[in-house]
Amino acid sequence: MPTSSTSASVPRYEVLAREIEHQIATGVLRPGDRLPSVRQTRAGRGLSPSTVFQAYYLLESRGLVRAVPRSGYFVAARADGVLLAEPRTTEPDSGARTVAVNDLVCEILGSARARDIVPFGSAFPDPNLFPLDRLRRALVSSTRRLEPWNMVEDLPPGNLRLRREIAKRYLRQGLPIATEEIVLTHGAMEALNLCLNAVTRPGDAVVVESPTFYVALQALQRLGLRAIEVPTHCREGIDLGRLAQVIELYRPKACWLMTNFQNPLGSLMPETKKRDLVDLLTRHDLPLIEDDVYAELYEGNVAPLPAKAYDRRGLVLHCSSFSKCLAPGYRVGWAAPGRWAHEVQRLKLMTSLSGSIPVQAAVAEYLQEGGYDRHLRSLRLALQSRRDSLFDAVTRHFPDGTRAVRPAGGYFLWVELSVGVDAMALHRAALAQHISLAPGPMFSARADFQHHIRLNGGQPWDATLEGAVRTLARLAADAVRAEAAGQPSI
Repeated sequence: MPTSSTSASVPRYEVLAREIEHQIATGVLRPGDRLPSVRQTRAGRGLSPSTVFQAYYLLESRGLVRAVPRSGYFVAARADGVLLAEPRTTEPDSGARTVAVNDLVCEILGSARARDIVPFGSAFPDPNLFPLDRLRRALVSSTRRLEPWNMVEDLPPGNLRLRREIAKRYLRQGLPIATEEIVLTHGAMEALNLCLNAVTRPGDAVVVESPTFYVALQALQRLGLRAIEVPTHCREGIDLGRLAQVIELYRPKACWLMTNFQNPLGSLMPETKKRDLVDLLTRHDLPLIEDDVYAELYEGNVAPLPAKAYDRRGLVLHCSSFSKCLAPGYRVGWAAPGRWAHEVQRLKLMTSLSGSIPVQAAVAEYLQEGGYDRHLRSLRLALQSRRDSLFDAVTRHFPDGTRAVRPAGGYFLWVELSVGVDAMALHRAALAQHISLAPGPMFSARADFQHHIRLNGGQPWDATLEGAVRTLARLAADAVRAEAAGQPSI
């Protein structure tokens, strides 16, 4: 399969992936063989590191290769000869729709808080993965040095030391974002809500992915906005062709997207596609609210860039937080809202006035002490191992017809079940067995994805979780058999 014979319309990473897949299929590469290193492939083919990583991530998502920390990529031995197909991309109606998900989301989240529940439905990874002792010490130390005048100085946009540290991290990725643009918030959720409020008015339509994170839907409902759901691929993110059509037909006022490790899909938008996304939005002068809370949870040595990296007009309102990568209970987030920085700062003052000044100071001190990147490397390896264990267990135990893709980062696994399985019924049956999950309908304004579930792979893998996967698989298989027999499922 020579590269030159492939259509120019096929992305270069996919061309490389197809060649390697052909070598695996024809036996040139066998289970256990080591793939050429990213450096070797880059030099031999004249490709960028991100292109090579994207190809390897694609092969990994298909179960063809596996990453071994500090060793490279190897051809995978398939579990029991089984290779799961990828979840299908849905085709939602493109029209703008009123959102009403709050009751469903609150019901599901409120039903799975007990400690004896297996937390597959949780939105957070294992809290023991975070440096909580060091953060406590930083909180005590920084609080001792707080002066009364700090209570005024650290009003929005927030603690200057912390904003400088965040700006430095942007700069390391090649994003020269001014400290003055960054507005500290009470977690990413507030940052996203403030940005949405800054660029819309009640009744406006906003583009979201399909499926999309339920927090986005809740925000739209609260502000009286309508959702336009656009098909989103489990590996590459939103369909740009459909997005272009939606913009022309419905004239939305904003987009709310997750380009890195989208929740719930886990998709990672290729860098070229992020650039094309920003170019498309720039032509229409359409703001993008970029939810990027999982960006630090990547695999390999190359961090994915946000869409913000390709923004030259201030159209991308980039939002993130430390909740998923450092301090889940500290609720420290931020927005880098481009041309809307002043408006977001004003809205912050009008709504919650300020975040926790001592907590902002503590996180700033922790970052200045060093060690954050070392913590992140450890966190990424732990999450990768745990998520792989969950994916392998689903591959082994779930019934025929199950579809799932191994994501290249984050800690969620999106599972498409047989059409005979009702995700809401499975959720209730699993809770009776002390197992939580996130059913698909909570990720859609149309209550779609009725036979899909999201599973959290950020918990320490043990016999209890393995047993919980077997229980879910049994419940799903029972539902499939009941459907085939014309009986009520679960």
